[in-house]
Amino acid sequence: MGPEGPVWVVAKRMLLRFSEIELPLDLKANFGREGPLVMEVGAGDGRFLVGLAQAAPHWNILGVELSAASVERALRRLRREGVGQVRLFKGSGDFALKNLVPPRSLDAVYVNFPDPWPKKRHAQRRLLRVPFFRLLSTRLVDGGRLLLTTDHREYFEQAIEEAKKSGLFEVEIAPPPPLALTTKYATKWRQAGRTFYHAVFSKIAEDAATYPVIERWKEMPHAIFEGPVPSAPPNEKRVFEIPGGHVIFLEFTPRPREGFYAFVRVEEEALVQEVVLEVRPSGKGVYAGLKRFGDPLVTPGVRRATGHLADMLKAQGLVEKQASY
Repeated sequence: MGPEGPVWVVAKRMLLRFSEIELPLDLKANFGREGPLVMEVGAGDGRFLVGLAQAAPHWNILGVELSAASVERALRRLRREGVGQVRLFKGSGDFALKNLVPPRSLDAVYVNFPDPWPKKRHAQRRLLRVPFFRLLSTRLVDGGRLLLTTDHREYFEQAIEEAKKSGLFEVEIAPPPPLALTTKYATKWRQAGRTFYHAVFSKIAEDAATYPVIERWKEMPHAIFEGPVPSAPPNEKRVFEIPGGHVIFLEFTPRPREGFYAFVRVEEEALVQEVVLEVRPSGKGVYAGLKRFGDPLVTPGVRRATGHLADMLKAQGLVEKQASY
């Protein structure tokens, strides 16, 4: 699975499957105590998380990071330092904010050296834009804050402009806090002689929109067909549009015996998953559906991917007897 694959949370029981937790998080159940909730987006190897936890032991801290390798390094660091009030989430910041964080429960968000996406055509991929600030306003407590530290002046100025455009935050420019300059990128850029920029975005109003959590299905989406077990289709990338994203069939490969696997990228609602679908013989006929490998999150996009696979089999003349997608 790629670094943007299925999501999970590290809790007291170490690795808690994302599919087993309620959305949004039950904070007391996951942290084992009451306390102010603070989140770092782009937690990297966990250096800042450790410093934050040691400086404010009464805080409950959620670290969010896309890279699986960085999450593993952060977990090792947290264990080594004996930090117990941090939970790690592998996924994007906006997905975590919308789906894990209950409304009006978050005291502060730290964003240290976010990816600036410097190419003009990639600017819309930046995190700190109006839609994010609107969502953030519904998750912060009254007076809650976002603290940004970066070395990228153009992104810094854009973030301030976007926050003001939302009408929900006031902005204060200040020197970066010392702890923010202990991260891996801060150390690297300080050695390179770069200038750092810091701003505090304080909530002054709240967006009127509601932001429901992503729909999840507990059943594995699948279909049963009558007919011969088909062989793998030609390896041609197939792209299907879905609401808010795409389903991309990347590769087809034969199974060890009969049937085939389909490797599929599902992009939706700030969540990207790489899942495996399979077509194989079963006691009821030809099975086509999601494989459990990697603990996939069964979302509307994954269900639609299963439906597109079913359509491919129908086009080959197989008759669908049962559909659950």
